[in-house]
Amino acid sequence: MKTQTAIARRFKLVGLLRASLVLGALYDFGFAALMVFAPEFAERVFRVPLPGETFYLWLIAVFLLMLGTLYLAAAQDPRRYSAVVVVAIGGRALGALALGAAAFDRPELAGLWPLAGGDLAFALAHAATWIPLRA
Repeated sequence: MKTQTAIARRFKLVGLLRASLVLGALYDFGFAALMVFAPEFAERVFRVPLPGETFYLWLIAVFLLMLGTLYLAAAQDPRRYSAVVVVAIGGRALGALALGAAAFDRPELAGLWPLAGGDLAFALAHAATWIPLRA
């Protein structure tokens, strides 16, 4: 039988997982909006070149909107959408690696490091709250 402390810890972890998923969704929605409505702002802030055709940014924005929406669904019921949580952990970790690899030894792409850090932070937050719930 679970103790009250274990139950309280579980509820706290679920709450933190939900919060990290909602914040991840808002992060993705924000970047989607930047890509569509203010790509030059993102280019200036992160010092990365924009692709030649704007439809690439629009396509990425669509993917980010889809991803964020899945995060919100998972935040409502993490057990039911456990596959989304696992994909969120892995996807954010891979995103951090991809961005870090792109920026590695490329000073002109140094603006990618904060984005890699953001993805890594979300991967760690999701994992730190999800893994103990699975035990």
